[in-house]
Amino acid sequence: MEDLIAQLISKSKWLVLTGAGVSAESGVPTYRDKQGNWQRKPPVTHQEFIKDHHARQRFWLRNMAGWRFMSEAEPNSSHRYLVDIEKANQITCLVTQNVDGLHQRAGSNHVIDLHGRVDNVGCLSCLKYVPRIEIQELLEFYNPRLSRIVGQILPDGDADIDDVDFSTMKIPDCKYCGGILKPNVVFFGDSIPKPRLIDVSHQMELADGILVLGSSLVVYSGYRICLEAARQHKPIIIVNQGITRADHIASVKTEERCSTILKAWRDNLIS
Repeated sequence: MEDLIAQLISKSKWLVLTGAGVSAESGVPTYRDKQGNWQRKPPVTHQEFIKDHHARQRFWLRNMAGWRFMSEAEPNSSHRYLVDIEKANQITCLVTQNVDGLHQRAGSNHVIDLHGRVDNVGCLSCLKYVPRIEIQELLEFYNPRLSRIVGQILPDGDADIDDVDFSTMKIPDCKYCGGILKPNVVFFGDSIPKPRLIDVSHQMELADGILVLGSSLVVYSGYRICLEAARQHKPIIIVNQGITRADHIASVKTEERCSTILKAWRDNLIS
C-alpha cells in the first residue's frame, strides 16, 4: 500500500472515478460480484421503459420501494475523505458512475454525474424536471397498498420485489404536459449525453492520472476513461475488491477497501 500512496502523493492533479463500491459502505449494495458478474435480475432498459407501460409499472413499483432507503442513505468515510483530498487540491475532478448524489451531499464540489442522478425526474416530452420526492408522494398516494411493500435494495434505488402483482400500479404523468416521466439517469441501452462525455474527456486531459475507486469498469462509460488515460501515457491506479476490465492497463491495482486507501492518502497530505 505504501507504493500506491507514494504514487498518489507524487502528483497533484488526479481525476477520480468512483463506482458502486464507494457507496457500498453507505449500505447500498453493488451490482456485480468480485469476478465482475452481474448478480441481480436484469434492470429495465431504456427501450423497454419508453415503449412498454407494463415495464414502467414494474420500474416505478421497485423504485417507489427503494426510494425510501436511497433518500435516507448518508455519505460514508470514503465520500468524506475525498472531500478533504479535494480541499488539499489533489483532485481536479470527481467522475462518478453512481446516481445517489452522495458525493455532493458529502461536500465535493467538482463532480460529474456520469450516469445522472436519481433525485431528479424529467418529462420525456416537455423536458421539464421535478424533484424525485414530489413523485414519491404521488406514487404513495396513488398506490397505498403497494407503497407498504419493502424489498432488498438495489444500487440504483430500486427494490427487488418482482414477485409482486403490479398490474394495478398507477404512475403519475407530467403535471405540465401529461408526458412520460423518467428519472434523470442513463438507463441500460441509453447513451450518455455527448456534452457530458466531452467534459469528462477534457478533465482527463487536464489530470495527471486517474484513480478508480470501487468499480469493475465492465460498463464501457467508465472503462473508456481509463483507455484515454492509457493513450495519454498517464498512470491508472485501481482500488477495487475484485477484477476489473482495466486490470491489464493499470499501473497499480489493489483490493484494499476504498476507505483504507483514501484515509492513508488524506493522512499523508495533512501530516
